[in-house]
Amino acid sequence: MPKIGNIELGSFPLFLAPMEDVTDSPYRQICKDYGADVLVTEFIAAEGLIRDAVKSSNKMRFEPGERPLGIQIFGDNVDSMMKAAAVAEAACPDFIDINFGCPVRKIVMKGGGAALLRDVPKMIRMTEAVVKSTRLPVTVKTRLGWDDAHRDIVDIAERLQDAGISGIAIHGRTRAQLYGGEADWTLIGEVKNNPFMKIPVFGNGDIDSGPKAEEMKNRYGIDGILIGRAATGNPWIFREIKSWLAGHTLPPPPSVAERVGVVRRHLLTSIPYKGERATLYEIRKLYSGYFRGIPNFRTWRTRIVTAASTEEVFRILENIEQSHNAGNEDNAGNAGNENTTINPGEI
Repeated sequence: MPKIGNIELGSFPLFLAPMEDVTDSPYRQICKDYGADVLVTEFIAAEGLIRDAVKSSNKMRFEPGERPLGIQIFGDNVDSMMKAAAVAEAACPDFIDINFGCPVRKIVMKGGGAALLRDVPKMIRMTEAVVKSTRLPVTVKTRLGWDDAHRDIVDIAERLQDAGISGIAIHGRTRAQLYGGEADWTLIGEVKNNPFMKIPVFGNGDIDSGPKAEEMKNRYGIDGILIGRAATGNPWIFREIKSWLAGHTLPPPPSVAERVGVVRRHLLTSIPYKGERATLYEIRKLYSGYFRGIPNFRTWRTRIVTAASTEEVFRILENIEQSHNAGNEDNAGNAGNENTTINPGEI
């Protein structure tokens, strides 16, 4: 059974992968309730933590029910990363995670995230320094390498282990790929099956269903998986994957009422956390996920993403639910009638 240090993770843990402006505390709590085993904060700039920047400090906030939880930090300066790890430790997470995988240009150009894949000696020095600066277990999230000519993850993983980390998560793409193409799990499997590796190895990339999770688990022997983009606005994926892995069954898809309830909960828990304006802005990217597969949602989405207040969003959510219920009643009573769905403009 995999562990990060002495932290029990379960037999095959599902991680909610950290995503900027998505995996804040309110959303992490929702995913936890639907089956995510391990949570990680949004990535936090080391320099922001050292300066006690409000946004960086707020990203470290979490509730007791989110454990086990890691605080993820990134940066380009070894000394700053050491200091940031100490600040993060004071927030009392279960582990510290170092981001060596973010491919976003503005991060890489500043020397953070995946930029360290071009300077592996510095990556190792930074990791050693962070490990020595904290009593908490330290993990790393990274990629296969910088580009196709430098897919060095098998060697890098060994060296990171020697630097003292307690677990490694690998995204099956290079930095050059960004999020394009198909994730390649073969090298993740090579890392896991390397006889010199003693720490848990977790895989990441393109996991969007129970069968896909099972395939990667069985084919490559990994210790757990991270779910990122497929969990955006789709906390139910954790329930679906766990159900499949437990017995090759899938629960029914969430009802419209359940979806509406989760959105309401998300809004109500997020507003005290970061304010109404920021909440309404950031949740926009989740609506398509929350209501994926719901008939006629495209028109509803136009209205909900432009809503200027929580009250307006709640009215739209009520209309969505009423529309769906009315459509179902009409369909039940008018079999064969194709014109029974209420359109957003009719409410």
